[in-house]
Amino acid sequence: MRIVAHLDLDAFFAAVEELENPALRRVPLVVGGDPRGRGVVATANYEARRFGIHSAMSCAEALRRCPQAVFVTPRHSVYRRYSQAVWEAVREVAPMVERTGLDEGYLDLSEIARDFLEARRVAEAVQAAVRGATSLSCSLGVATCKVVAKVASDRRKPGGLTVVPAGREALFLAPFEVRKLPGVGPKAEERLRVAGITTIGELAALDDARLRSLLPGKVGQMLRDRARGIDPRELEESVERISVSTEETFERDVDDPAVLHAELRRMAARLAEHLRGRGEAARTVTTKVRYPDFAIRSRSTTLGAGIDDAETIGDIACSLLDRALRDRPGPLRLVGVGVSNIEPFRQLALTAQ
Repeated sequence: MRIVAHLDLDAFFAAVEELENPALRRVPLVVGGDPRGRGVVATANYEARRFGIHSAMSCAEALRRCPQAVFVTPRHSVYRRYSQAVWEAVREVAPMVERTGLDEGYLDLSEIARDFLEARRVAEAVQAAVRGATSLSCSLGVATCKVVAKVASDRRKPGGLTVVPAGREALFLAPFEVRKLPGVGPKAEERLRVAGITTIGELAALDDARLRSLLPGKVGQMLRDRARGIDPRELEESVERISVSTEETFERDVDDPAVLHAELRRMAARLAEHLRGRGEAARTVTTKVRYPDFAIRSRSTTLGAGIDDAETIGDIACSLLDRALRDRPGPLRLVGVGVSNIEPFRQLALTAQ
């Protein structure tokens, strides 16, 4: 029997900050940018969430909702260190892992649990291992496939564990709002809402003709399958190193190419330093831009071999920025650079002729 778990660290960035400074546990805590500027909430602890503060909200809005909130700047190097310790602890219990982020990923329990009763005990052991190694809490969902496990992991946060046995997938998913289904974006959610489809169960019940009229093509079929608890995706064990990125939100919108290029090169230098420090190289470089109306565009290039030097990453990032601005000119609110397809650095050998 296939048994998959999804692990999600609870309010990860905020939880790390609370461990580093226990005084923060007693206050509404927001990890993000400057609330007097244009910063965005990365995450918030559960005390702050009581005021309706959530990730991707502007820090200014978070401050309006909770004037007594404490704001701290994200410290990604610290979070990476904690994340590494988490996944090392997880692999001691469940070796087959697909990391999808610093704070989440999938575990294949099929080889170490004969049934869902055993799977629950394995999941509890994972929670204990993470807590013992890092003092962090995590929530897990256990099911027969990725999509159900991911929805289940969010069911009883923080520190929760939800097990959905085989045969109960569709029944479990049915009551949730359709936006909770992984893969349903804002546009699909709006189409479904206008048509009166607000729950995952209602999406699962659509017949072929109605589905084609609302969500045509393979995407619609895939979402309906997921709504029915059908998800054949296997774990990708090769997904060990997540992408690394950095971005900057400007105090005022910027349209000067020289300023934008300089910012990208500064970011490229930071990413290159990170890669070299870990003995890694990246084959894909991505430039992200956000316009004043909050529209986001990204452009990527994938190379045949990995790179780890600031000049090359900067050159590619600037070229991608120019491409994005040719497609849509105008001032920018934010720029960012990311590297992915990360692999161990391999020095090319030179052979004398």
